[in-house]
Amino acid sequence: MDYTTAPRRGFTPLPTALRVCRAGFPHNHRDMPTIGAMDERARILLRALVERYIADGEPVGSRTLSKHSGLELSPATIRNVMADLEEQGYIASPHTSAGRIPTARGYRYFVDALMITQPLSSIDVDAANAAIHGHQTQELVSSAARMLADLSSFAGVVATPRKSSVFRHIEFVRLSERRVLMVLVAPDGDVQNRILTTDRSFSQSALTEAANFFNEQFADVPFDQVKVRLTEDLRRLREDITALMTAALEFGSDVAQATEPVVIAGERHLLATPDFSSNMDSLRRLFDLFEERTRLLHLFELAHQADGVKIFIGGESNVVPLDEFSVVTAPYQVNGRIVGTLGVIGPTRMAYDRVIPIVDLTARLLSSALQRELGDN
Repeated sequence: MDYTTAPRRGFTPLPTALRVCRAGFPHNHRDMPTIGAMDERARILLRALVERYIADGEPVGSRTLSKHSGLELSPATIRNVMADLEEQGYIASPHTSAGRIPTARGYRYFVDALMITQPLSSIDVDAANAAIHGHQTQELVSSAARMLADLSSFAGVVATPRKSSVFRHIEFVRLSERRVLMVLVAPDGDVQNRILTTDRSFSQSALTEAANFFNEQFADVPFDQVKVRLTEDLRRLREDITALMTAALEFGSDVAQATEPVVIAGERHLLATPDFSSNMDSLRRLFDLFEERTRLLHLFELAHQADGVKIFIGGESNVVPLDEFSVVTAPYQVNGRIVGTLGVIGPTRMAYDRVIPIVDLTARLLSSALQRELGDN
């Protein structure tokens, strides 16, 4: 069953063709020949080679290609085409085998020009629908990361929605002589409170005046810009109002940075991946990246504005600089606004035709779940 045609639990049906972003990839994309530059025979053989290598994990020889390509070509002709593909950098010959394996460049051409995505089974779709659950944003994000890991058997990663860096409304409420309740309302309706201890006593009318000024001047202005403007206006503002605004800025910045920026699940799947059984150094470097989080978040921010699924193969991202890994990402949204990115990190020898629909489906399910939780605010 094609998951793109099955509406479930308020889930918007997907278009028949997945939106795979093909633009914006770094270094090796610029000098890649167009689709028409590779003749049909070479394209068929490259596709067969990549598919067999993904399935078996073994270098692919001319005899195997003759059997699986559907072309009636002599072994000598196939070897000649293979030699041309190797010279162009699409495949390589390991020292221990006469067969060939795809290079990162070969995977890129396969994904961009030759691959046909596979529909997910009804079992996978039902499992995905049941897996993403929770009543808080963090619960939904964590369940999405676990689902990505479980369905792909690799690592699932979700960059969490950033808390708004702007506010819609602020209030100051007098609690006692030197205690003030500050209420900060974000554009999505999220409400945060903090009790301030002040150096002097404020009347409620003074607090209301300060809040009104702040709302009129700075509502919907990013906090970093507010800081600049507030610094410029210090001489024109009363000292007491300035103190309250400074406290509001510090609180708003704290709220925006409080959430764990990246949620990762399924790292242990990578330990069981045959591709890494003899290459623990690369795996350790990836786990170091998981621990660092900042560079990983930067990678997912690169894909934040992609219109659909985006794929980084090998070292293309310049963020996961390991030729053995690929990253498949997709953005998710609330109220038509992209709020985060999720994806799968696994070996370059992954079944892209299966992982891409998994990532796309998860992004849409998470969008629907967050819409139910936050969309009415």
